[in-house]
Amino acid sequence: MLEWLQQWYIEHCDSEWEHEYGIRIETLDNPGWSLSIDLIGTELEGLKIPYTVQELSSEIWRGYSIDNNVFKGVGSPGELINLIKIFQELYFSKKPVNI
Repeated sequence: MLEWLQQWYIEHCDSEWEHEYGIRIETLDNPGWSLSIDLIGTELEGLKIPYTVQELSSEIWRGYSIDNNVFKGVGSPGELINLIKIFQELYFSKKPVNI
């Protein structure tokens, strides 16, 4: 998944996009992950998806949305790869997904 995300980023770097937009992976204090991906100038620009949460247990959860041309995913500590998978599925399907 990380290799796919890296390739997606490379494909969108055009000597301009990367100066203003990009990808941010951060940790949360509850604990968990936050993944933000700017969509301006990409195939997903203009797509809106309301916040969707998937709670598999009290310790395993993930949520995502697309608003203001930003994909935002959050999840528990073991869910970073699944957040990237959700983004990948959105990229190919252009609609909400369940992973």
